Amino acid sequence: MALVILTGFMATGKTEVGRKLAALVDAPFVDTDALVESETGRTIADIFARDGEPRFRALERAAVERACGVEDAVVATGGGTLLDPENRRRLAAAGPVVCLSATPEELLRRVGGGADRPLLAGGDRLGRIRELLAARAEAYASAAHTIDTTGLGVDDVVALVRSLVAGR
Repeated sequence: MALVILTGFMATGKTEVGRKLAALVDAPFVDTDALVESETGRTIADIFARDGEPRFRALERAAVERACGVEDAVVATGGGTLLDPENRRRLAAAGPVVCLSATPEELLRRVGGGADRPLLAGGDRLGRIRELLAARAEAYASAAHTIDTTGLGVDDVVALVRSLVAGR
């Protein structure tokens, strides 16, 4: 069983919080996006661009299955992972799921203008963030816990996650 699973929208701090929490509790850290990139030798942006989102989601589903098999790990998922019902079921069975969130404006500030976010490519990035958040709201609500990371530092979020999963 995983120690904790971190999920939520891009730029909410899943990877940074996950790494720090794992180091703090001396647990393995598993990032499903990193698993996909490692196993394909390609970036997420490249997979989206060349193969499309459905192919990425299939790779992500396999990465979630592998991540859930790592005992006492801190697992970070991609922002759209919970859209897949099988992923939601598998993650909820593996350990407590904590959804990290932030305001759309904070998310835009964090992602900046880089091209490494394929789902935000072109056009109105803030509008796209709001659209994606609305589409994912139900999936994110399936998490056992939610932490709004707006205005919080990584250490603050790590402490909140630890308090939520202490004595699980």
